[in-house]
Amino acid sequence: MEFDQDKLKEFKENQKTQFLASQFDSELEKLREAEELAASDPDMAELAKEEIESLTTQLEGQFAEMDKIIEDSKEEEAKPYGVMLEVRAGAGGDEASLFAAELANMYLKYAEVNGWPTSRSHVSTTEAGGYKEAAFEIMGGEVYNHLRYETGVHRVQRIPATEKQGRIHTSTASVAILPMRKKPTIEINPSDIDMEFSRAGGAGGQNVNKVETAVRLVHRPTGIDVRCESERSQLKNREKAMAALTAKLESLHEEEQAKKHAETRKNQIGTGDRSEKIRTYNFPQNRITDHRIKQSWHTVEATLAGDMSAIVAAMKEAESES
Repeated sequence: MEFDQDKLKEFKENQKTQFLASQFDSELEKLREAEELAASDPDMAELAKEEIESLTTQLEGQFAEMDKIIEDSKEEEAKPYGVMLEVRAGAGGDEASLFAAELANMYLKYAEVNGWPTSRSHVSTTEAGGYKEAAFEIMGGEVYNHLRYETGVHRVQRIPATEKQGRIHTSTASVAILPMRKKPTIEINPSDIDMEFSRAGGAGGQNVNKVETAVRLVHRPTGIDVRCESERSQLKNREKAMAALTAKLESLHEEEQAKKHAETRKNQIGTGDRSEKIRTYNFPQNRITDHRIKQSWHTVEATLAGDMSAIVAAMKEAESES
């Protein structure tokens, strides 16, 4: 009996299957001996036949078990272990930056409710106290499944605190949910990346301000750049920045593939395109409307306070029905 030699080699090289592979080799040697005995000694052929059948069944089971371990391991590597959350102020000046900060806070509170660890990568604030742009890591195996529908343009309609005539203003902020994986789905050429170091801003003590720990990476072919300043170590910031850059490039690649196959995706919820207007938060009417599934909730304050469960459930249901 022959087994796939390439797979057997993979089993022997993988730490998760090395021990089983050594047992497999031992049993395979017994099978070879039994087959030789059956071929060379007719008197022992019948007895050897029973052993051959038993060993063959055993080996097939062991091979299938190792194969499943490898496949499960590959699936686990491909599954996001967390996401990079990016928010950017859009149209609307200070009001847009304040809305961007509220959206970021909404996701961070939702993460807290679900017990998902979060960390800040980079935040650029405005004089009004909002976010011009900000990036956060949210860790957890289920995070992407919950937040994957949030990528796109979010719109807010309300009367700003500085509005003296009571007029309703419309502002926007964009959100990107970028899955982070143990094993990247694309290859990045290190020579395509420019690296810059600088002093981190904001709170953090003298070390943060005096040592060039902040890292900025620029991917020249696409112009995509990321910045990380949350860690005191330049090395850790570089590692986090590289993970963020990889997530961005993977997301860009997936977005391009989605557009190529737009017709086959027409029944799905959006394309994950960051320019797509997906949701409106109307304060005067206390209404949130998701334009993709044409569903509304009268829970603006509660949702922005982190209670997103109803929206997440509705998005998952709509995706499963499409």
